[in-house]
Amino acid sequence: MTKTLVVAARELRGYFATPVATVFIVIFLVLQGALTFNLGQFFDRGQADLNPFFTFIPWVFLLLIPAITMRLWAEERRLGTIELLLTLPITQGEAVLGKFLAAWAFCAIALVLTFPFVIAVNILGSPDNGVIASGYVGCLLVAGAFLSVGAAMSAVTRNQVIAFVLAVAICFVFAVASNPIVNDFLAHNVPALGEFTRRLAVIDRFTDFTRGIIELRDLIYFATFIGFFLFLNTVLVDQRKAD
Repeated sequence: MTKTLVVAARELRGYFATPVATVFIVIFLVLQGALTFNLGQFFDRGQADLNPFFTFIPWVFLLLIPAITMRLWAEERRLGTIELLLTLPITQGEAVLGKFLAAWAFCAIALVLTFPFVIAVNILGSPDNGVIASGYVGCLLVAGAFLSVGAAMSAVTRNQVIAFVLAVAICFVFAVASNPIVNDFLAHNVPALGEFTRRLAVIDRFTDFTRGIIELRDLIYFATFIGFFLFLNTVLVDQRKAD
């Protein structure tokens, strides 16, 4: 675990050594602010809660998180530094987990910087801060799920644009799996597949957290989701490290 944390620390420093961190955080905060206060009609609703904030954040993650992960392995392969990384006294699993933890910590930092939203809603009313805390836990888990997908797709190709598109496409499928339009279509054509896709929907699981409900099954779902794509990431790095 120590080696994993060393890799994570190295990667996290890398984010802040370039404009990537600043650009991502600024875009994230501006988008969330605009969507929450304008499109989400934060003030017009007359309710002291962060439901508009939580409504839009998975879709913001859907676009921004692949932008973080697209370089994780694609850049290493393009520059030829992946061979150097994998010759260090660490396993491929440790390298994969370290990179993932760094990206996840970076997303956690971005979420922490949204604290003005929490302060604002507490000034304007008396919200249930337990529900807000639960919603933030859900946000972090959704970020982890999308990060694991993006990291795996980054290991598929050395082209960062392709890695970005693949990650957005796959994350979008998991995001809309519970959409009524998708469910109705599958229910009429492939009923068994409709039920299966609904169970895989990320948004449905996230919605429970925004209601203040933290269930073991949802935690197991996210742990399994992240674990599967990290395992896939490790396999892809092993198979394509010589490309």
